[in-house]
Amino acid sequence: MFMFLEKLYLNAGGVAGVVIGCVIGGLLIGYFLARFLLQRQLDKNPPVSEKMIRAMYLSMGRKPSEAQIKATMKAMEDASDRKRKKRRKHHRNKNTGK
Repeated sequence: MFMFLEKLYLNAGGVAGVVIGCVIGGLLIGYFLARFLLQRQLDKNPPVSEKMIRAMYLSMGRKPSEAQIKATMKAMEDASDRKRKKRRKHHRNKNTGK
């Protein structure tokens, strides 16, 4: 039944090891690929847009100037960058033991 395994010099344990290794490798590749694509999508299409900020100001009863909207967007981007850098720094320190 499994004559081809004898020719490849793999026993059932070897085949199981290869299958498990491929599954783990596929999961790791899928995780990092999905993480990269999601991060890229969020960078291109941030969850908060200028239109949303304008609506927020109007709901508070204020007519925002273009400078206020740009300043709010920049503040949100800067906060996002700081958070991302802090996450990377924490990740590096965790790996180096500092």
